[in-house]
Amino acid sequence: MNTDAQTQVALITGASRGLGAALAEELAASHHIVAVARTTGALEELDDRIQAAGHSATLAPMDITNRDAMAQLCRSIHDRWGGISLWAHTAVHAAPLTPASHMDLKDWDKSVAVNVTTMGCLIPFIAPLLGTSGHAMFFQDDRAGEKFLGAYGATKAAQIALARSWQAETARHGPHVHIHTPAPMPTATRARFYPGEDRSDLTDTRSEARRLLGLIG
Repeated sequence: MNTDAQTQVALITGASRGLGAALAEELAASHHIVAVARTTGALEELDDRIQAAGHSATLAPMDITNRDAMAQLCRSIHDRWGGISLWAHTAVHAAPLTPASHMDLKDWDKSVAVNVTTMGCLIPFIAPLLGTSGHAMFFQDDRAGEKFLGAYGATKAAQIALARSWQAETARHGPHVHIHTPAPMPTATRARFYPGEDRSDLTDTRSEARRLLGLIG
């Protein structure tokens, strides 16, 4: 690991709610959490829960599409801790459901910016922090080609394609790149895709976070 024995650091991009917040809470027992999201209030609520459990976090309320801000954050992480042991990327833009022929160009541009372009910036920024022994986690949601999900399906597929290339490139020397498909969970993103769905049968985010983290050892 790049961090010292006393401080293992986990960076969570998209940490304010859903799977990202659940991963942060699960990891907080063994890692100092650097939680990144745009929503300051939700990050503060996450911090309250982490502190109540006796753990610690650093909040980074910022837009991950802001390259300068993310570059500065990564530099600050390097200067303070030397690196990170885990990066979990859960940030995503879920554009409104719409036929491809009626897609709003602002939603398309934001989908590309958040789901694809940002990945092309973050991987080069974060790879040096992970070194050869760190772990990066990405989460597949295969909706490419589904009706009304053109913007989300296409850009999420592109995101995972980039992660798979990085995974293949680092297979021998690290870092360890993991791509998992989470079980359906009662998240805000899923609620947008399935309004009115009975959420009682969906998997709790904390339980799913625990399962996914168990897959990487």
